[in-house]
Amino acid sequence: MSKKRPVGIVYSTAADFEYRYDEPETAETLPPAGQDLRVMRDSKGRGGKTVTLIKGFVGAEDDLEALAKRLKTFCGVGGACKDGEILLQGDVREKACAYLEKNAYRFKRAGG
Repeated sequence: MSKKRPVGIVYSTAADFEYRYDEPETAETLPPAGQDLRVMRDSKGRGGKTVTLIKGFVGAEDDLEALAKRLKTFCGVGGACKDGEILLQGDVREKACAYLEKNAYRFKRAGG
């Protein structure tokens, strides 16, 4: 998704020169009990449509997407994963909280 960018030298005429690249840092995913998630209802900037928003996940993007997929399946709704947040279509806070509690995630219902 993000391009590798060379570090330091931008161009070299040396035939045996090799660029050094910044390696993106992969965040280590905390165990469910170590997470501090916030579950809330939101409709701002969505044309009046209500979504359930889950924020605060600490870890790799792949693990966040996997959790989002499991939540969408459990709740029986569509959704997406954007900017480190999980969006679930509709007001399914009760179901989402039930899933998180069942799987030992630490969470709080916040706002809305």
